[in-house]
Amino acid sequence: MIQYNTDLKPIVLPEFGRNVQQMVDYCLSIEDREERTRCAYGVVEIMANLFPELVKEKNDYSQIWDQVNIISNFQLDIDFPCDVITKERMNPKPYKIPYTAGPMRYRHYGKSIERMIEVVADMEPGEEKDLLISMIAHHMKKLMLIHNKEGVDDAKILKDLREYSEGRIDLDPATYLLHEFKEATPVNQPKGKKKKK
Repeated sequence: MIQYNTDLKPIVLPEFGRNVQQMVDYCLSIEDREERTRCAYGVVEIMANLFPELVKEKNDYSQIWDQVNIISNFQLDIDFPCDVITKERMNPKPYKIPYTAGPMRYRHYGKSIERMIEVVADMEPGEEKDLLISMIAHHMKKLMLIHNKEGVDDAKILKDLREYSEGRIDLDPATYLLHEFKEATPVNQPKGKKKKK
């Protein structure tokens, strides 16, 4: 009966083929450590002949030893002649990304607005500061409109701005008016007439 590859044990590194996999499996089955080590050296020599590109300069077989350890599923217990790759080094755990965001007062404005207000609030009074305050206030209104399509109270925006700046930016809603923003309606483009054939 012919055995199909699909019926056989899966190969760890298919690029080396089933024969190399079987040789490494045989090494794993040897109980005597010295004999197992001699067998592993023999497998490495065979792999070096089959894949000479893996042998680095000055007969450095470290890459082949790495491959043998991977093929054995890191189970080969011998005295390796060099430092070989381990399961942990091959599949390292990702570094935990520190989240420095901290709590936000109003999520609809986002953290960037908070940072901008802090910077502008510390600026010296002048035309540039007034312009930046106006730009921030208008942007806050746009962000608020995204969450409340029916309309936004300018007094609420200016109150939030005062709260964010801890009172350093205090605009009077009676005199400081923000632009009215309207949702742009898409323009219906006329459909082109189909040409008759």
